[in-house]
Amino acid sequence: MVNRNVETFIGCDGSYEESGIVLFGAPFDSTTSFRPGARFGSAAIRHESFGIETYSPYQDKDLTDIKVFDCGDLELCFGSPEAALNDIEEQTRGILNDGKLPIMLGGEHLVTLGAVRAVFEKYPKMHIIHFDAHADLRDDYLGANLSHACVIRRCHDLVGDGKIHQFCIRSGDREEFRFADSHTDMHKFDFDGLKELCEELSSDKLPVYLTIDLDCLDPSVFCGTGTPEAGGVNFTELLSAIIEVSRTEIVGADVNELAPMLDQSGASTAVACKVLRELILSINK
Repeated sequence: MVNRNVETFIGCDGSYEESGIVLFGAPFDSTTSFRPGARFGSAAIRHESFGIETYSPYQDKDLTDIKVFDCGDLELCFGSPEAALNDIEEQTRGILNDGKLPIMLGGEHLVTLGAVRAVFEKYPKMHIIHFDAHADLRDDYLGANLSHACVIRRCHDLVGDGKIHQFCIRSGDREEFRFADSHTDMHKFDFDGLKELCEELSSDKLPVYLTIDLDCLDPSVFCGTGTPEAGGVNFTELLSAIIEVSRTEIVGADVNELAPMLDQSGASTAVACKVLRELILSINK
């Protein structure tokens, strides 16, 4: 049974039955490779969302005009990545089976794998659009193949070559970039090529999963993350990219890697709230 969360993201207080979009949190950061704290991201986004408006002047849309259900955070096992991923997969599968679109709030980036497993099961022709500072294509990190540094490699294990499209990537070891040359569609540093990609995916009516690691943003905009990386995009560039992707057939999405306590000003959390608002409004059909 899916129950409404006590504290919801602003404007997302529709009933489960009437809502086409379902939010849920995946508060997990046990494989974080540098600074922990992303497990507190989803709760912080909900709590701080009341500092922004439901209305988007960018899109002339309002959260109060649509129905979104927020069922809160999953209770995940911090000691077992596989157990956590199984719970995320089960939650995502249930939402999809009810004909709704899941949006997951991380958490570290590994949580994406659980959602992708369920979405891929229903949509085997799915493509993944990936916004991130990091390639996340390591086969293992310190011997562990379930790590936020390996999440896109594990997604590739599922979907195969030519179905993962990476943007803003500016960090990774040499082997990750070599792997990308042969197996993924990587666009380094910015969103060049995104418009053409989305036109192609939309024309072919291919299902798309969008995963947003917020460290694609420059640390001057978003410093509250475990692995900040200089040279990122700004908020309006990310917003334009989200709106561009919304023209495709999005079947699932996530926003992850906010570690709220690493930015005592609260500005990073405010940015994450605004990103989520714009994502919801753009993909609502």
